[in-house]
Amino acid sequence: MRALLTAILLAMALPAAAQSTLTVTGEGSRNVAPDMAVVTVGVTERAARASHAMNAASTTAEAIIQRLGAAGIAPADMQTTDLSLYPVRENDMSGQAQFEGFEASNQLSVQVRELDSLGPVLQAVLEDGANRLSSLQFTLQDPRPVMNDARRDAVEDARAKAQLYADAAGVALGGIRSISEETENGGGPRPMMAMEASRGVPVEPGSTSVTARVTMVWNLEQ
Repeated sequence: MRALLTAILLAMALPAAAQSTLTVTGEGSRNVAPDMAVVTVGVTERAARASHAMNAASTTAEAIIQRLGAAGIAPADMQTTDLSLYPVRENDMSGQAQFEGFEASNQLSVQVRELDSLGPVLQAVLEDGANRLSSLQFTLQDPRPVMNDARRDAVEDARAKAQLYADAAGVALGGIRSISEETENGGGPRPMMAMEASRGVPVEPGSTSVTARVTMVWNLEQ
């Protein structure tokens, strides 16, 4: 009895055998047509006096905001992203910096939710005095449904890889130990491309991509 008790105590003291695991990363991606554009428009003005430069930029910026509102852009979809004023100096023939006046800038980030109106809207604000146009990006107003589809694809991709590796190694997949996610939204800035001139500034939305990546860890059974 004493020998049996000693054997049991020794077995309890020994560490349990480590569970073999398999870690696999899966990826899913969906390409869809964007339904919203985000663009930065604005104005930069120079003048000999700081107040004149800022007043000129402010007047044009106010005209741009009014035109955007008339085009159906909600106030919540317009945000000032840069308001600056600084002296301008340029080197003369001798390399000496000479004061040239002041430059004022007012930039506005605009979300356009009706893509058919994007070209005319851009043309209109240019006619109102905008001389800065940048950061055109096509995206989705609600990416969640597409992202969920990409997540499902990523899990299926990871599961298929795990099964392949397990079969090749002659082992069986056990339960899932963990799942972690890394997401990436595509649809970065795209160049303006040709469309009908009657639609204003030529733009082409193309497609935007949504990608999901998951890392899954399985137990392995011999």
